[in-house]
Amino acid sequence: MEDAPMTVRQVFYRLVSSGVIAKTEGEYKSTVVRLLGDMRRNGEIEFDWIADNTRWMRKPRTYSSLESMLKRTAEAYRRSVWDNQECYVEIWLEKDALAGVLYEETGAWDVPLMVTRGYPSLTFLHGAAAEIAELDKPAYLYYFGDYDPSGLDIPRKVESDLREFAPYADIEFERVAVTREQIVEMNLPTRPTKRTDSRAKGFIGESVEVDAIPPKVLRQIVSDCITQHIDNDAYSVLLKAEEGERATLMSLIGNSAM
Repeated sequence: MEDAPMTVRQVFYRLVSSGVIAKTEGEYKSTVVRLLGDMRRNGEIEFDWIADNTRWMRKPRTYSSLESMLKRTAEAYRRSVWDNQECYVEIWLEKDALAGVLYEETGAWDVPLMVTRGYPSLTFLHGAAAEIAELDKPAYLYYFGDYDPSGLDIPRKVESDLREFAPYADIEFERVAVTREQIVEMNLPTRPTKRTDSRAKGFIGESVEVDAIPPKVLRQIVSDCITQHIDNDAYSVLLKAEEGERATLMSLIGNSAM
């Protein structure tokens, strides 16, 4: 599947946009959720084509031997991309269900993916601000969230608290999705705005979930946000150093077996 991985919600919006199913929660649950479950069980689609970052396991990493540890370390070894860059980048995301979709890009560029799960706690924001304050370089933060009353207010609160907790940091904060322009340009499917939301007063029109943006497009937006800040010469130097250090680690594997 070209756009994999996708969340179940993203598959739903893709089918709605294509006119295959109606835009109802009934179709979402009884058609999309049910059929995706059946198709994975029957082997018609791969399990890892559907992203789910809302459930996870905690376990310390252990090894069968010193040799297996060295091999794993050598394979996974990476230098910090942003150490020799002139700035620093973070991607902020309202929904943890989409973390697996965006991580393909953020992980490749060693960029923190900051998942707020709605309104983040002060503890989370204070810790994030402390990390930025220690960098002593410009920090560019890009926010992805729903276009609805809370989705528009969350980044305001995030930016305000980050600036309060890191008053001397050079922070550039931008909400890049979902925007009104994207809704029109991509003809994104809408949903009724929750009028029970205390922030709905003054909000005009229907809401749009960030899940409605096709995953390929979302990843491209993330990539564009990041790569515009990459100094390619500095990055090439880093990759060469990383390759040499990985080779050094691999050479230790033979010595450990003696």
